[in-house]
Amino acid sequence: MDTCGHAGYPRDMTSTRTRPLALVTGASSGIGLELAEQLVAHGYDLLVNAEDNRLHRAAAALDAGSDARITPVRADLRSATGVSDLYDAVRADGRPLQAAALNAGVGRGGAFLDIDIDHEIEIIEVNISSTVRLAKLVLTDMVARDEGRLLVTSSIASTMPGTYQAVYNASKSFLQSFTEAVAEELRDSAVTVTSLMPGPTETDFFHRADMDDTAVGASDKDDPAQVAAQGVRAMESGDGKVVAGSVSTKATGAANAVLPDTVKAVIHKFMARPGSAKS
Repeated sequence: MDTCGHAGYPRDMTSTRTRPLALVTGASSGIGLELAEQLVAHGYDLLVNAEDNRLHRAAAALDAGSDARITPVRADLRSATGVSDLYDAVRADGRPLQAAALNAGVGRGGAFLDIDIDHEIEIIEVNISSTVRLAKLVLTDMVARDEGRLLVTSSIASTMPGTYQAVYNASKSFLQSFTEAVAEELRDSAVTVTSLMPGPTETDFFHRADMDDTAVGASDKDDPAQVAAQGVRAMESGDGKVVAGSVSTKATGAANAVLPDTVKAVIHKFMARPGSAKS
């Protein structure tokens, strides 16, 4: 784990310690960075996490022109040790965690039998295992205080069998089911759990997932700032879930609610099949 204090110039500790504290994982770019921007705008101090070396640059950008205290915590959430290290940093702040956006996630495109098993296991470790571990820690503390808000980045992919993204979509289906179940368990408490369900979004996800040559990878995508704004608004309102992004994405979400899985599997095949951007 690599941690540091304030990402920019020192702040008056008296004023900053009165701000609520939030955590964002996967915060070095994309939706995670935009979620962090939104939370700063909503008056939070932040602990931001990622495993890559862009984290400190992202933290400095969040700090610029802000009164918020931004603490980057570089930790690899693929392991239980990385999750524990991150939550140790949360507790070391001394303030209760008022909000958490569990956004870290990875993907890999291609036929299941063509993808190295290590890549598939990484998807499970990051998308599922780290989220469950962190949710257990975050929610245990929040429920003990009977206050707090948790946002989990699922995906509209959770509603579709992921032909040529079999493990990724399955991981998001797990998160969707998990988040909705826990939200129901906590319905009588003051702790809220919200699922953020973006569609294809303009981030580096598709490039990192080796999907630049797919129809979905080459398509126009939603603005991550719009997705994040809708997600934080839903979290602050205590909504159970939100399909976030453009009108087109929301229409896809509505269609997926009624289409048979067999049909959605075929649709996804044409979106995610390697080389489909050229056809």
